[in-house]
Amino acid sequence: MTEGQVQALLRSLTPPGRGSTPQLVETHISWVILTDQWAFKLKKPVRFDFLDFSTLARRQYYCQEEVKLNSRLTQGLYLGVVPVVKTGDNLQMGGPGEIVDYAVKMKRLDNRLQMDRLLAKNKVFPSHMEQLAEQLAAFHLRVDIVETAIGPEAMQEDFANLAVVEGQLCKQLGVGAGQELDECISFARDLLGRLAGRLAERSQQGWVVDGHGDLHSRNIFLLPEPVIFDCIEFNPHFRQVDVLDELAFLCMDLDYHGARHLEESLLQTYLRENPCISEDSDWAIFAYYKWYRANVRLKVNALKAMEGESEEASSAVEEYWQLFTTYFHALSAQRV
Repeated sequence: MTEGQVQALLRSLTPPGRGSTPQLVETHISWVILTDQWAFKLKKPVRFDFLDFSTLARRQYYCQEEVKLNSRLTQGLYLGVVPVVKTGDNLQMGGPGEIVDYAVKMKRLDNRLQMDRLLAKNKVFPSHMEQLAEQLAAFHLRVDIVETAIGPEAMQEDFANLAVVEGQLCKQLGVGAGQELDECISFARDLLGRLAGRLAERSQQGWVVDGHGDLHSRNIFLLPEPVIFDCIEFNPHFRQVDVLDELAFLCMDLDYHGARHLEESLLQTYLRENPCISEDSDWAIFAYYKWYRANVRLKVNALKAMEGESEEASSAVEEYWQLFTTYFHALSAQRV
């Protein structure tokens, strides 16, 4: 699909008469068309070091993977894969004609109930966290265990990749940020070396699973029964993680939204259902994963800021840097 074809498809989905015009939401890897009833997600024909959507066959495959993997957590939200077809000069979803692309079709949910929006309004409560923890624990207990987990060397490399945005961090935050970043990368290398033995034990004990991979509040709807959606389909490396990594991502996101008080309800309920912490070093691993997830969000927003995408990204860089360094100082003060 091209930008022009997406616009043509948008027009074809606009209902005649009084129906509302569909909305287009764009990310660096997808277009999402929102109608009154449905959401259609199309994958951009892009190729990066972490994903490849460059061919029609690959986009079809990853649409199918997205439906299959997300159906593990949701019922009735992901409705299937539909072809985008061309008939003459027109584009439409499904029907006869030349297939030019594929889209994931989903039921449209009320955006006002996305957890990140509710957090901004202080409308997320411990009871929500308990429901969410029960659902997440049940999910982790039934998904596949990953027998070969990522080793500490690869984890060190993943963490150190933050250095690719050092220039942007120094530009926004001053040269001192570059010096502190170097300290963080060095400390993370040493910390992971000390935790390597326990990380290997956790893998052998079955705590590394084929999970969600992108567990933050924007990917959760707080309906009467929470809906967790939009897991990582394009790269198993991002999805096959220690359950503590998944929990840490969500807890980091709570911290980012100023909702640290909700963490206790989430963890207590989750650990009751799936007791994945048995040693002090497990808490250190959990703290590391929170730090690492702040690292990733910092990098993503710094890359957006480098591209001049939005002032929002620049603001997020400052906020995630504050969170990232707070985690660093807390970890460095501990004896692990």
